[in-house]
Amino acid sequence: MKSDRLLSILLLLQTRGRTPAPELAERLEVSVRTIYRDIEALSASGVPVYAERGRHGGIELLAGFRTDVTGLTTDESRALFILAAQGAHAALGLDRALGSALRKVMAALPAPHRPAAEATSRRILVDATRWKGGPQRSVDLAALQDAVFADRRLRLRYRHSGERATRTYTVDPYGLVAKAGVWYLVADRRGLPRLFRADRVHRAAVLDAPVRRRPGVELADVWEALRRQVEERPGGIDVTVRIRRDRLDLFSRLMAPYLSELPEDDGESVWVTARLSLAVVGEARQLLQFSDRLEVLSPPEVREEVARAAASVTDLYQPAGRRSVQNPSSEEPL
Repeated sequence: MKSDRLLSILLLLQTRGRTPAPELAERLEVSVRTIYRDIEALSASGVPVYAERGRHGGIELLAGFRTDVTGLTTDESRALFILAAQGAHAALGLDRALGSALRKVMAALPAPHRPAAEATSRRILVDATRWKGGPQRSVDLAALQDAVFADRRLRLRYRHSGERATRTYTVDPYGLVAKAGVWYLVADRRGLPRLFRADRVHRAAVLDAPVRRRPGVELADVWEALRRQVEERPGGIDVTVRIRRDRLDLFSRLMAPYLSELPEDDGESVWVTARLSLAVVGEARQLLQFSDRLEVLSPPEVREEVARAAASVTDLYQPAGRRSVQNPSSEEPL
């Protein structure tokens, strides 16, 4: 730990120039006395470092003492600092390591590129979480990480969406993927690619057996195939709706996975026509969230499904004595 701290002090001084001891202590989370002891250790090892007292004093390296890494362009320097998406590193327990790594990179950058990198770290922020994502389940990625980096098989206790009971799977992990704030384990099960949401893993155990990945297949390849399965699912029912223009932006955002083409918006009409592709008739029930701002025009069976769903909602909120006899359609969840 001390050697790492000494290196961090050296790199901070190279990057910032003269720096007060209290500021170094705060950045490295140690006492000022420890900083001065570290400075003495650096000096004893041959590093030309010295301290100046007074109002504008501080700790400083002898002018000209530094090592530059050449070859990085201004855009490459910026790119390194845009990579620092805090949420992903924190979830993996690497946020402190990220800060240390960026200090080392900053110190190693050629002087002409340092201002651009500093400006990028202050002006660009990457937040991978969605708006109004709601409370998130706690996710323990430790065992998943261990298996991924140790190339070992995993035994999972996993709960699928809509199920109460957990199932047991033995999988061969390719890696972890963070998408829109959600972590996924990408793995093979019995030689076939599978996707597991990390927040649905109830228990994970790293096995002694080595991982059995398909030859020549990488994480990016498996993820691309799985992503396409999710996003390019076949649609069996073509649906035409009309949506009021004051809800068009919300409709386009929430129903994006189902849009078969962009809405026909002339910028003036009160109603805008849109076309959707649904896998099953029951998926149309989610259109009720737009209330009377949306009407299904075709096909008839989808209009009837939405009408039944609306009637079941109305019936649910009737006084107890006025409710109709329960039937399968009124029991279906929206």
